[in-house]
Amino acid sequence: MKRKSKSSYPTDWLKIARRVKDEAGWKCTCCGHPHDPENGYCLTVHHLDLNPQNCEWWNIPALCQRCHLSIQGHVIMERPWMFEHSEWFKPYVAGYYAHIQGLPTDHEYVMKNLNRLLEFGRANQSFQPTETAAELYVGRLHCQPTER
Repeated sequence: MKRKSKSSYPTDWLKIARRVKDEAGWKCTCCGHPHDPENGYCLTVHHLDLNPQNCEWWNIPALCQRCHLSIQGHVIMERPWMFEHSEWFKPYVAGYYAHIQGLPTDHEYVMKNLNRLLEFGRANQSFQPTETAAELYVGRLHCQPTER
């Protein structure tokens, strides 16, 4: 089943996207490649929960187009995870877990409580995945650092 955005973008989206890219140093948060459209690395901003109105920091990483396309459709934030998250993804998913638990979602709180927050998303013993192990592995979001 194809996943689609849930709403329209906020009126100040261009300003928000620019801020996210500036904060990322105009590099992909996942693979680290700099913005380089001529070579296929156009920096984008992705809504992990597919809700363009949700512009919380934990929902909008700066991603090159290659990583964006590999992640979109594979990341389901509400899915329990059987495997360890990739390092780049941990703060984002921990922010999501803080949000759904009604805890503070500011970056400082999330980073200070990262490991505790990540426990909220672990699959427990009674978890019965509907996805295959291969699909869950794809969900681990292992972007490879690029050679520069």
